Amino acid sequence: MATITELPQQKTFKEKAFAWLGHDPIITETASTRDALASASSDLPGAAAHYVDRLFPFTKWILNYNLGWLTGDLIAGLTVGMVVVPQSMSYAKIATLPPQIGLYSSFVGVMIYWIFSTSKDVTIGPVAVMSLEVSKVIKHVQNSPTGKQYSAQEIASTLALICGIIVLGIGGLRLGWIVEFISAPAVSGFMTGSAISIIAGQLAGLMGYSNKFDTRASTYKVIINSFKYLPSTKRDAAYGLSGLFFLYAVRAVCNHFERTGRTYTIRRTAFFLGTLRTALTIIFLTLFAWVHLRHQKPAKYDISILKTVPSGFQNMQVPRFRTGLISELGSLLPVSTIILLLEHIAISKSFGRVNNYKIDPNQELIAIGITNVFTPFFGGYPATGSFSRTAIKSKAGVRTPLAGVITGIVVVVAIYGLTGAFYWIPNAGLSAVIIHAVGDLIASPPQVYAFWLVSPLEAIIFFGSVIITVFTTIEIGIYASVAASAALLLYRIAKPRGTFLGRVRIHSEDNNITREVFVPLNKDGVHNPYVKVEAPPPGVIVYRVEESFLYPNASRYVDHIADYAKETTRSAIDYDSLSLSQRPWNDPGPLRFSKKKDLGPGQLSASDANAAKPLLRAIVIDCSGISNIDSTSVQNLVDLRRVLERYSGQEVEFHFASILSPWIKRALLAGGFGRGRGSQPLEIAAVVPAGTEAVIERYEKHFPSSPPNGRIPSDDSSSANSKVADIEEAGGSLDQRLGEHLSPTGPLVSALTNRFHLDLAAAVAAAAGREW
Repeated sequence: MATITELPQQKTFKEKAFAWLGHDPIITETASTRDALASASSDLPGAAAHYVDRLFPFTKWILNYNLGWLTGDLIAGLTVGMVVVPQSMSYAKIATLPPQIGLYSSFVGVMIYWIFSTSKDVTIGPVAVMSLEVSKVIKHVQNSPTGKQYSAQEIASTLALICGIIVLGIGGLRLGWIVEFISAPAVSGFMTGSAISIIAGQLAGLMGYSNKFDTRASTYKVIINSFKYLPSTKRDAAYGLSGLFFLYAVRAVCNHFERTGRTYTIRRTAFFLGTLRTALTIIFLTLFAWVHLRHQKPAKYDISILKTVPSGFQNMQVPRFRTGLISELGSLLPVSTIILLLEHIAISKSFGRVNNYKIDPNQELIAIGITNVFTPFFGGYPATGSFSRTAIKSKAGVRTPLAGVITGIVVVVAIYGLTGAFYWIPNAGLSAVIIHAVGDLIASPPQVYAFWLVSPLEAIIFFGSVIITVFTTIEIGIYASVAASAALLLYRIAKPRGTFLGRVRIHSEDNNITREVFVPLNKDGVHNPYVKVEAPPPGVIVYRVEESFLYPNASRYVDHIADYAKETTRSAIDYDSLSLSQRPWNDPGPLRFSKKKDLGPGQLSASDANAAKPLLRAIVIDCSGISNIDSTSVQNLVDLRRVLERYSGQEVEFHFASILSPWIKRALLAGGFGRGRGSQPLEIAAVVPAGTEAVIERYEKHFPSSPPNGRIPSDDSSSANSKVADIEEAGGSLDQRLGEHLSPTGPLVSALTNRFHLDLAAAVAAAAGREW
């Protein structure tokens, strides 16, 4: 009877393409790109609706507004309003703008911000550091060849509009996370440096000789000139120094009674009196100036006063986009935008944590972006979150963001009803208000010491930022702070710590349970001299990666492991038994004519010392600190395996514990890890290929696509796994020490990846066998 032979089935084009590429379904199913894209795009309409809903957070609470909330908002809004009026006029002075411009910015900030904000405490308006930057921008533009045609107000309004558009775009695209790249010490450094610059610039105004020199020069020059012209002090100093003393004296007394008052009424009264000290100072100084000057002619006033402040919104207009001005502002936009971002996000996050609510950084950027886009229509200049006014608002008991509307009403009353009284405000008094307000931005010694305790490098960045800001400009200070933060981040990524681990057994007397803890083997790991760290079994190395395993640090990790392995295990080749011509050039042995050293008692020759060491059997890597991995790092692992196997003369197992992400598993599987292997490693991103075989042939030889019965072939199993089944695969325990790792439906780790483990104890047990 004739037999019918089956013809080989022809492969489809897709199967041929997958075979040529080396496609393995086990790898792609570990973390599927298709599933990830499907998950991200599964609910686009719902995501769009959620995005729009987040743009107007006030809709979540406005319908529940009640009388209790209104009471708190009224008190907080009126309190902040009494502070924002004198402060905004003072900060406009820093920006070299008319005082009413500061009032306009304050009004727009508080009237718009509440609609888009996720913080009930933050108060938007002019701030000291941004005002200083605006003054620098105005000076830069007007000193340019074509800058004389632009007024200071036009420059400031255009800057607000452009920065608002940029910040709005960052928030709208949900890129608010970029502000996290600048560390807190760097922010504190340039804020401290800027505060010192502002205080130095106001000393001349406090003493009455601000017209003697340029107060917008470098800070150290301003300080030198301030002392140089002290003999030119005028009568303004009586108003400035007395106002400054009154501000600090009232704060000290009120803070004392706020802390030690016997009753709630005393403590609350002390708080409100302390809050109103700025307004009281301006009222008293204005009254004294009016009494002093009312009989003098304006041309002969012996102190500098504010004089005419226009009533109402005199500068409302549609802002113009003048390309020449925009080009002049181009180089200064990054610094201005960074100031708007950092100061506001830092303040809103801090007060959110203090008052137990969470802010949305992206939504906050949208809020200040929209605020600054509308500010130029009212003639204002850039505004952002104010630390001092936000702190006052929080302590006053604000209940919702709607308190900003109350503050806006106070500002409108001041713009339309109090401008006549503003005429008599002494400029020295405004300088006192600025110095007093900005002084709180300087980092305190305990805060600086805390930077040093946590991270000395960050403390150095803080001092560097302060020094650079003081001796150059605020722009250079900010760029230096950002660059230093980025450099420190890259340094920490490129120079991470990795530690070799040993075991400590901990016994609990409460429930009579003993468990294993893995700690560093070096002397810094355990400081208790009575605790003995047990090293892994001979030939097994346990290593913990303490940072993401990426291309900047991959070589460092790999070299660390390779150097330690060569130091603690023996080489398969005894080079001392080889002739000089057989030795490699990088290990030529003793020089030809050198005299051999005599061995002392107990000393071994290099050959005997090498023979006394164990052969390397396994590397166990603790991946609990790895959140990302890339092609370069996988290739470095492939190269490490090749180097160690050449050194030890046998296969070296690689076990991985506590892998957090399926994409990390996928990357390691693609590199030939996790399932056992043949003689040749798979190349991922090699500069020089290991051999000349085709990739697909090498791949099929290493990893059969369908192992029998779903398990790794026996010839790929390790010696340790032949002694004890992997605990996650079997669902049992090793000497009753490691507990159960079975889920209700089966093993938690696939049998096809028997070198990936749930935890470090299971990984070490699989690599070491029963002897440990």
